Amino acid sequence: MTSIETEISGGEHELAQVNISRLRFPLDSPQLKDFVDGLDPVNTVADEADGFLWRLRSDSGNATDVPVFGDDWLIVNMSVWRDVEALTAFMYAGRHRELMSRRREWFEQIQEAMTALWWVPAGERPTVADAEERLLHLREHGPTERAFTLRTRFPAPAGVR
Repeated sequence: MTSIETEISGGEHELAQVNISRLRFPLDSPQLKDFVDGLDPVNTVADEADGFLWRLRSDSGNATDVPVFGDDWLIVNMSVWRDVEALTAFMYAGRHRELMSRRREWFEQIQEAMTALWWVPAGERPTVADAEERLLHLREHGPTERAFTLRTRFPAPAGVR
């Protein structure tokens, strides 16, 4: 474990993540059937994953109907994890990996940042407004302690709740 990874799993903070995607087709279209059908099974795997703490969901059980950036073609996925390792272990395995491999069929390729990570005090749950602000910050400033990426990580704040 690197020194950053050791600092990252400190316990006073948890890792929030947001990922937004722009749909290529309406959610109820035949082109998105496999994606929509895969949501509940992938969410179940996430909910049971080691290190998973919380995910954004509406009355539908997922977040596909939660508005983000005032754009009906964007969908949001937001969750909180114990640490980066727990998030990446989930992201790159099993059902989630299978769905990710098909993302270009279902979502537009966007040049600006669509995913951001940030630390929240243990037990705090971010809002969509928080996620929008972090994504905008990342787009404007690149990875910083305020909003970063899996490729460019920052440790959790030390001793601050």
